[in-house]
Amino acid sequence: MPIIYFDHAATSPMRPEAIGAYADAAARGPGNPSSQHAGGRAARAMLTAARDCLANILRCDPGELVFTGGGTEGDNAALYGAARAQRLRTGRDRIVTTAIEHHAVLGACRKLEAEGFKLTVLPVDGEGIVPVAAAEEAIKDDVAVVSVMYGNNEVGSLQPVREIGKLAQERGAAMHVDAVQALGYEPLDLGALPVDLLSLSAHKIGGPQGVGALYVRKGTPFESTARGGSQEKSRRAGTENVAGIAAFAKAAELAAAGLDGRRGQAEAVRAKLLSELDALIGADAYRLNGPTDAEKRLPHIVNVSFPGLSNETMLMNLDLSGVAASAGSACTAGSLQPSHVLIAMGLETHFLQSAIRFSFGMGNNIEEAEKTAKIIATITKRLRNR
Repeated sequence: MPIIYFDHAATSPMRPEAIGAYADAAARGPGNPSSQHAGGRAARAMLTAARDCLANILRCDPGELVFTGGGTEGDNAALYGAARAQRLRTGRDRIVTTAIEHHAVLGACRKLEAEGFKLTVLPVDGEGIVPVAAAEEAIKDDVAVVSVMYGNNEVGSLQPVREIGKLAQERGAAMHVDAVQALGYEPLDLGALPVDLLSLSAHKIGGPQGVGALYVRKGTPFESTARGGSQEKSRRAGTENVAGIAAFAKAAELAAAGLDGRRGQAEAVRAKLLSELDALIGADAYRLNGPTDAEKRLPHIVNVSFPGLSNETMLMNLDLSGVAASAGSACTAGSLQPSHVLIAMGLETHFLQSAIRFSFGMGNNIEEAEKTAKIIATITKRLRNR
C-alpha cells in the first residue's frame, strides 16, 4: 500500500541529489579533514566547499558556521556555550526562553538552572506566539542568553525573532534561535537578523540525519561543550562527518533555490486538506490549533484536534490506512504526555488529547490531501458511531 507521508516536520526523505553528494564524498576514499596528507586535504576541500555553500545561502561568514550532529546538539551547544561564557565574562546569570521551545532547548535550560542560572519562561498567546511585551519585560541587564525558536515545530507559529533579537542585543544578551523548521521555508539572512546563534538540521530539508550546523556570530561569547581536538576552530571537537556535510550543503542549496515553490506547494496541500475536511466532516468537527494567518505561521505544518477522539487511536487508524502523521514533536511521540506547546496555548483537555500534526514536504500533492481528508472522514464516522 502506498504511504502518504505527512510527517516531514519529524524528518524528510533524503533528496536523490543529496544521496548522490553523500555517495560521491564517501566514495573518494579515507580522508580526515585534520590530516595533512593528500586524502586529508581532499576531505578538507569538501568541507570548505560545503561551508562556503551554506554561508552563501545564509548570508554569513563561512567562519561563523560550526558543523554539528544535528539540531539538538546545536541547541545544546548554543545555550551551554553562550550562557557559561557570559557568566564567566560578565556575571550574567539569567536565561530567557519560551514555553513552546523544542525539548532540546527546554532541557538545556533546565540543566543550566540546576547549575545556578535563573530561568524565565515566556508565555504565548492562543495562537502560540510570544508577546513582544513579555520579552521586553523579561530581558534585563542580568540576562546571559535569550532563546526563541523561529517557527514552532508543532503548530507552525512564527515568533517575533527580529523584535526580540533587537531587544536582546540592545541589552547585552546573546540571542539564540532554533531555526530547524524554518530552513527551506523562510529566507534566513543572518547578516540582517539580530541573531547571535542559530541552530539548523539537515534532515528536515532532504539531507541526512545526524548532521546540522550552528551559526555563531563573530564576537559572541561562546565556550565549546565538546572537548578533544581543535576541529571547527576549537568550537566542536570531533572528526567532521564530511559525506553528511556535503549532502547537507546540497540539500540546502536545492531548498534555497526552490523556496518559493516549496512554500506554495505546502500552502496548497494544507488548504486542500482543510477545505476537504470542511466539506466532508464539517468545520465544527475539528479545531485548527495555531495561527490561520499565513504571515504568522510556517506553511508546511498544520495541527488539528478532533474532539471526542484520542490522538493515539486516530494515529493508529491513519497508519493502518496508509497515512503517516504524528501527535506532535517526534522527540516525544512515544510519550503519552500532552503536548507542552498546546498546554502553553491554553487548549482544553479534549483538544489536547485529540491533536494531530500533519506536515508536508517534497513529493506531497493535492491528491494526497484529498485522499487523507476522505480517510479521516471515514475514521471519524466509524469511531463516533461506536
